[in-house]
Amino acid sequence: MTSPHENQPRASTPGNRATATTADALNTDSLNAEQLTATLDQLPVTRRHARLLGVTGIGWALDAMDIGLISFVMAALIAHWGISSGQASLLGSIGFLGMAIGATLGGRLSDKFGRRAIFAGTLLVYGLATGFSALATTFTVLLVLRFIVGLGLGAELPVASTYISEFAPRAVRGRMVVILEAFWAVGWILAALIGTFIVSRSEDGWRWALAIGCVPALYALVVRWGLPESVRYLTRRGQLDRARSVVASFVASPPLRARGERTASAPAAAGQPHPELAQSPSIWSAALRRRTSALWVIWFCINLAYYGAFIWIPSLLVQQGFSLVSSFAFTLIMTLAQLPGYAVSAWLIERWGRRSTLATFLLGSALAAVAYGLSSEVWALVASGCLLSFFNLGAWGALYAIGPELYPGHLRGSGTGAAAGFGRLASITAPLLVPALLPLVGVTGLFVLFSLAFCTAAGATFLLPETRGRQLA
Repeated sequence: MTSPHENQPRASTPGNRATATTADALNTDSLNAEQLTATLDQLPVTRRHARLLGVTGIGWALDAMDIGLISFVMAALIAHWGISSGQASLLGSIGFLGMAIGATLGGRLSDKFGRRAIFAGTLLVYGLATGFSALATTFTVLLVLRFIVGLGLGAELPVASTYISEFAPRAVRGRMVVILEAFWAVGWILAALIGTFIVSRSEDGWRWALAIGCVPALYALVVRWGLPESVRYLTRRGQLDRARSVVASFVASPPLRARGERTASAPAAAGQPHPELAQSPSIWSAALRRRTSALWVIWFCINLAYYGAFIWIPSLLVQQGFSLVSSFAFTLIMTLAQLPGYAVSAWLIERWGRRSTLATFLLGSALAAVAYGLSSEVWALVASGCLLSFFNLGAWGALYAIGPELYPGHLRGSGTGAAAGFGRLASITAPLLVPALLPLVGVTGLFVLFSLAFCTAAGATFLLPETRGRQLA
C-alpha cells in the first residue's frame, strides 16, 4: 500500500499545494487517495465546480418543484374533486412516507453504489411517477403513485448535498451547499407559478401541472452522463485511476476568479478531522452519537414546522375566504422571499460558522411563525409569510451544509440520509396534524406550535460541533 508521504507533488504544504494546483496544472498521475482529496480541498472554485453545482442544482430545483406542486394540487382537488381535508392530508403525507424510506435507502445505496448513479436513478423514479400521476383516475391510484414519487424525492436530497460537499473546496464548502439548497427556492417559485397560472385555470389544471413534473425523468440522462463520480467514493473503492482522471479535470479547469484573487480562507483553527471519526463503525458509535442525536432532532423539528406551514398555507388561505387564484398568488409572493434568505445564509455560513448561522435562522423562523399566526390583514399575512419563508429556507440551507460535514466518508451518505429519513417522519405527521389541530387551537395556536418546533431545533444546534473549514474525514 502506498504511504501517504510517498509520491507527493512538489508542493506539500496546504498553501503551496493550492498554488500548484491552480497555476501549474499539477500532475495527478502519481497521487494517492489522501493526496487526491487534499488537492480537491485546496483548489479554487473553477468553471468545473460551477458546472457541477449548476447541473446538480437544476435536479434539486426539479425536486422542489415536485414537492411544491402537491400543495397546489391538494387545494385544487378539494375544490374540484370534493375530497375532504383528511384525504388531502393523506395525499400530502403518503408522499412524505415515501420520502422517509427513500432518504434512508438513498444514503445507504449512495455509499455502496456511488453518488452519481443514485442521484440519476432518483430523478428517473420520481419523474416517471409524477408523469403517470397526471393520468390518475381515482384517488387511490394517485396515492400509490405519490408514494413512489416520494421514494425518489427522499433519496435524492441527501445524496445531492453529499455529492456537492465532497467536491467543494474546503474554504467555501458550506457556501456551495447553501447555494445548492437555494435552487430549492427556484423549484418552489416554479411550482407557485404553475399553481397560479395553470392549476387554478381549469378543473384539469392539476393534471397539466403534474405532466410538467415528469421533466426530471429526462434530466436523469444529463446527470448520468454529464457528471463525474465522487472522488472520495472512487478512492474508497480503490478506483484510483478514475479518481485521478476526475481530479485532473478540476485541476485543468480555469478558476472563476483571477489567479491572484482569493475565493475565501478556511479558518486555520478548524484543523484536521478527529482520527476516531474515520474509524467509527456506525453513526451511533461513541464518537458520533451526540451529533447524530442532535441532527435528528433538528431535522424532525424543521420538517414538522416547514411542511406543516407551507403545504397547508394555500388551503388555509382559501378557508379564510380568499379565492383559489388569490391564495396561490399570495403563496407565490411568500415563496420569492426564499431567495434572499438563501443568499444571506450562504454569506453568513462562512463568516459566522455553521452553528451560529443555523441557530439564528431557526430563531428568526420561530418569531416569524408567531407573527403569521397573529396576522389577520392581507398585508400582515403576506409580510409575515415572507419573513417565515426568508428565515426558514435560510435555515434549511445551513442544515444541508452542516450535515455531510459531520460524518466520515464511509458513513456520510448513510448519516445524512438517516437524519433526513427521520425528519420525514415529521413531514408525514405535519399534514395530518394541521386539520386535526385547526378546530382546537385555530391558526394562531398552530403557528405557535411551529414556533416551538423551531426553538427546539435551535437549541439542538448547539450540540453539534462547529465544522467551518474542517477537512472532511
